[in-house]
Amino acid sequence: MQNSAEKYLRTEKLPHIWCPGCGNGIVLGAMVRAFEKLGCDQDNTVIVSGIGCSSRAAGYMDFNTLHTTHGRALAFATGIKLARPEITVFVIMGDGDSSSIGGNHLIHAARRNIDLTAVIFNNSIYGMTGGQYSPLTPTGSRATTAPYSTIERPFDLPDLARAAGATYVARSTSYHAAMLTKLITAGATHKGFSLIEAITACPVSFGRRNKMGDGYDMLMWQKEHAVPVEKAKDKTPEEMRGKFLIGELYKTEAPEYTDLYNQLIRKSQMISREE
Repeated sequence: MQNSAEKYLRTEKLPHIWCPGCGNGIVLGAMVRAFEKLGCDQDNTVIVSGIGCSSRAAGYMDFNTLHTTHGRALAFATGIKLARPEITVFVIMGDGDSSSIGGNHLIHAARRNIDLTAVIFNNSIYGMTGGQYSPLTPTGSRATTAPYSTIERPFDLPDLARAAGATYVARSTSYHAAMLTKLITAGATHKGFSLIEAITACPVSFGRRNKMGDGYDMLMWQKEHAVPVEKAKDKTPEEMRGKFLIGELYKTEAPEYTDLYNQLIRKSQMISREE
């Protein structure tokens, strides 16, 4: 008997090609369970991805999917949403895809508050293209482009998105998969730009270089270093040192871009008729 969530997968494409211990399959599973909770209409839902390990996830999902150019997933998604605002659009990106070559698209999609749900697979490294460090790689970590460790401070992606204008911002991990499903579901039902960061493990590229162990060890690291926002309220700055927040980090209401755009079209049409 088919699992009810399987209808959202291209099962003929499985098993997936991710490395042993990679957390991307867990994040994919969390997304699929969110689709099930949302009751997504497969004919009226689009999944857009860029380039990288995470972006392979779009190929396993049985929707209208676009595997686009590096850093440009949000640009493609914006075009889709403007043309068909009634369609539900999810955007899958990695840490480099979203915050390096795609960083400018990210801040402007957030600024416009366009109704897209962006799920960022953050494995702290360019896993597919050679193991280079990304703007989200923790300071002091090793990568092929940082053999003596990184000296740059990483972005806090949820903080960046919030500052740019995103109206729903959340974070979870591949260890906290049930929470991740809940947050993706909430982000998809929110009217406006939603960003959900999923901290995921890359044991082959990031973990090996930084002596973090295998996939299990990296999941345990997530468990030990993630602090739910509710519990963080009772902790001191010293207790939070080296930790990161998970859960719903920010939510507000603001005018949505495609609504404003369509209002502008109607207004211009009225002015044209009057003239």
